[in-house]
Amino acid sequence: MASGTDDSTDDERWLVIDGRRWRRTDPALPPELADRLRSHLGRARSSVRTTKRAGDAGGTADARRRVGLAKTGLGERGPRWWEEDVASRLGRAEEALEELDRLAPPRADVGPDVNA
Repeated sequence: MASGTDDSTDDERWLVIDGRRWRRTDPALPPELADRLRSHLGRARSSVRTTKRAGDAGGTADARRRVGLAKTGLGERGPRWWEEDVASRLGRAEEALEELDRLAPPRADVGPDVNA
């Protein structure tokens, strides 16, 4: 293991659903950063469904790229987070978020309709 890596157990690293093992989100990510990446992940997954239904192969490929970026930022894909130092992990997550914000800017919060 590299220096500064985490000493988490397999139970903290993996989630098992229906016998299939999935990598957990990096626990070192600040909640706000992880939440923003999850928001992008959800919107990208929704876009995959929408573009597939519409037969938009290019749009589906773009949406899948966004899914991959979000999952990599969360530590669920790419290098195993427990084998790297925290600074590298945070850097990768922040880079992924910047790229996602560029590709699919978050929607501004819309307040209540004052004309209703």
